Amino acid sequence: MMRRSPVERVAVLVMEMQRGVVGDLTKFPELVEACTRHDVIANAARLLHAARAAAIPVIHCTAAFRPDRAGSHTGNCPFIVSLLKDPGHMLEGTPATEVVPDLWDAGDLESRRHHGFSPFTGTSLDTTLRSLGVTTVVAAGVSLNLGIPGLALEAVNLGYRVTVVEDAVAGIPDDYARAVMKHTIGLLASRTTTADLARNWAEQTETGRTETGRTEAERAEAGRAGTGRSET
Repeated sequence: MMRRSPVERVAVLVMEMQRGVVGDLTKFPELVEACTRHDVIANAARLLHAARAAAIPVIHCTAAFRPDRAGSHTGNCPFIVSLLKDPGHMLEGTPATEVVPDLWDAGDLESRRHHGFSPFTGTSLDTTLRSLGVTTVVAAGVSLNLGIPGLALEAVNLGYRVTVVEDAVAGIPDDYARAVMKHTIGLLASRTTTADLARNWAEQTETGRTETGRTEAERAEAGRAGTGRSET
């Protein structure tokens, strides 16, 4: 007997699209320039709007540090050591840790981490996704240097399917970002665009509405037949 594939349940994971990373309080101007060149924030906003319209969960994977650095490994990585030379970098509770306003909605979820560069290790993200029945994650955000490859690799290791939205991610420099998409992301995940996903989700939502309406009509007809009633 052929085994049925499980029903796909999707969630969108938005990686570090925070004011202190790609927004007005950034300390990464080159990354912001890359996002601007490729319309990453605008594309991500369209992606999230389409997801919400299709009742697909949106989870913002964000990063922050406590002022006392408790819960964070601060000396095991050159990049972290460099970042934390600024004692005010991405402090918990400050505006820099907020999601870029264009991407936030009151119904969204947030998964916060205090160490590392990928969203699953040491957080409740996996538990949250499993509680929602999610089998496939759609990745957007930054960066293709660290966060997006880390997200994809961890998700695959945990058994999820992964799709990366090509026009809603960025890395620096551009030629390196393209290489990561081709040679790393291409091995781990499927790739698509905002427009294609939005269209597919809209079509699936409309199909679901049509099927639901047809089922209700069939039930009503069956009920009329059972009672001998007719509309004619």
